[in-house]
Amino acid sequence: MIEVRNNVEKSRYEVLVDSGVVGYADYKVEGDVLTAPHTVVDKDQGGKGLAGKMVTQLLDDARDAGQSVIPECPYVAGFIGKNPEYLELVPEDRRADFGLDK
Repeated sequence: MIEVRNNVEKSRYEVLVDSGVVGYADYKVEGDVLTAPHTVVDKDQGGKGLAGKMVTQLLDDARDAGQSVIPECPYVAGFIGKNPEYLELVPEDRRADFGLDK
């Protein structure tokens, strides 16, 4: 079973497989801005779409909270680039910083 949860105490989203944490996406919130600096998934769990599930939840939650997103993590920036429905979360004047100005 795959589960994604927001571990507020650790400021990270976690993806669990059979109740064990196999990846996480760190975040920092300042006011109405969520910065996503780092995403990790265990190597033996790679290629299963787990990072995408985690980042989708992070971005959906940020949208629901009215937050903008600064995707410092290359994976998060790339995910937004491939899923333009999330582009609106990145401030327009910062998109070029992450290769999202195309």
